[in-house]
Amino acid sequence: MKLSLPRTGPSGQAIAGLAVAAVTAVLVLYPIFFLLQASFDVGDPEARPPTAYGLGNYEAMFDYTQILLNTVTVSLVATVMALILGFASGWMLTRTNVPGRRTLEQLMAVPYYVTPLLGAFAWSLLGAPESGFINQAWRAAGGTGALIDMVTPAGIAWVMALFEGSVAFVMIGAVMKSMDPALEEASQVMGGGRMRTMLTITLPLVAPGVLGAAIFVFAEMLGSFSAALVLGQPNRFYVVTTAIYQLVQQYPPRIPLAAAMGTSLFAVMFVMLFLYRRIITSRSYVTISGKAFRPRVMDVGALRWVLFAVCVSYILVSVVLPMLTLAYASVQKLAVAFPAASNFTLENYRAALNMNAVRSALSNSLILGVATASIGVVLMGLLSWIIYRSRLPGAGLLEYVVMFPQAVPRLVFAFGMMWAWLVFPIPIYGTLWLLLIAYLTVFLPLGVRTISSVMVQIDRSLEECAEMCGAPWAYRIRTITMPLLRPGLVAAWLLLFIASVRELGASILLMGPNSKVLTPAIVESWFATSSELTAAMALMQTAVVAVAMAIFVAITRRAAQIGGD
Repeated sequence: MKLSLPRTGPSGQAIAGLAVAAVTAVLVLYPIFFLLQASFDVGDPEARPPTAYGLGNYEAMFDYTQILLNTVTVSLVATVMALILGFASGWMLTRTNVPGRRTLEQLMAVPYYVTPLLGAFAWSLLGAPESGFINQAWRAAGGTGALIDMVTPAGIAWVMALFEGSVAFVMIGAVMKSMDPALEEASQVMGGGRMRTMLTITLPLVAPGVLGAAIFVFAEMLGSFSAALVLGQPNRFYVVTTAIYQLVQQYPPRIPLAAAMGTSLFAVMFVMLFLYRRIITSRSYVTISGKAFRPRVMDVGALRWVLFAVCVSYILVSVVLPMLTLAYASVQKLAVAFPAASNFTLENYRAALNMNAVRSALSNSLILGVATASIGVVLMGLLSWIIYRSRLPGAGLLEYVVMFPQAVPRLVFAFGMMWAWLVFPIPIYGTLWLLLIAYLTVFLPLGVRTISSVMVQIDRSLEECAEMCGAPWAYRIRTITMPLLRPGLVAAWLLLFIASVRELGASILLMGPNSKVLTPAIVESWFATSSELTAAMALMQTAVVAVAMAIFVAITRRAAQIGGD
């Protein structure tokens, strides 16, 4: 006998899934549509929607071939440098017995949090041809001219490589950790030296990881903005991102041409990240089989102290030296390499704290950081569950939509949002609401990847058991999934907060007079006021983020202890 069950309406799971998917699609696809529309606009620049469409803006890009060449050249050089740093440090810390390698491995990620913007400020103070501290010391020692010149394409590539080198290290180091060491040991038994083993065995085996890191890092370099803005402006050296910024800021703004440049850059980055995804999902270079192995490190003898010095030098150059340089400049009236005692002052900090614009920007940054992190973990947690746990149709397609902002430089995405929300019926352009929407959109990939990395480790049978016992979807999420996801949610909150407070690319185009945030305000200070005041503001931002993170971590640990008791 066939039983007929009564039909019911949509489940809470389906309703929540559809709502989250719709919100995500609007956040991501709405500005992209307007970006594409603007790039084909060849009619009246004041009319919205466009009065005529064509390829004129893309054809006009041929007049800017030097900017395109600048972008490719700097990105390639910076990528090669970052890969050398990443591969060398990855090999040292995962395949050799370098002293303190576990601590060094943790420190290698610190340059990511310092950001290229602060690094560009510091290296400009160190290596400007006339006023740079290193060049002042060089001339004081009897040298002539400039020993180094960081306000050049090479300087831009150097700063970009320093801070993307840590990303390359994380990606390549992960591959090296999972590689069976028996192949390297066999090479050494056959008489192969350390260097020959590394070049003929290690490097070919990790080639997919290195190539994947190369494509990912190159895509990041193409969309880099802050280092090129700080170090390229003095000599009017432009890459695509800084050219877009200049086209939008000039009067009258050349919106369609900027949109065409942004679309072209986005297309190139999308192809690069597509290739990256294909490479990392390839199984043609698998070296780990069902046979168990124990990762071992190579004894390099006395050479381990040389390798230790190399790793420490990278951390010193990318983190310690920039921070000390900014701290040194921030307590001087006029930043010079050999100051008199009367030149030292705390006036820069007092001036920064007394500036209404700085206080307002700092307050807005903290508000946006907390709001983005708090709303983001809810939205991105639901997205992670829908993509990796639910059986809802279209979950795979939703993953591509969520990861879409990763293929678009934030400045380009912000440009699309600027164009889109200018015509929106509700006037939110130039307000904190638009910046909040922008942050939630551009950081979707970051939050979803962070949470999903923990979610995939949770056995889905735990939720299925609760479902078999009749627990509704919302109850299962609240009582089972979220408690187990707590480490991922905390990590995502922290990363979203940090990323929001230090964000530049989206903020610099979307903030209004009453919605200034700190990082663009620091950039404005660099060009409009003094480097000493800018250094003080940059250190204040770093200190505020560090204190806020410490407070939040202490609160969450306390809550975890109470929950455990």
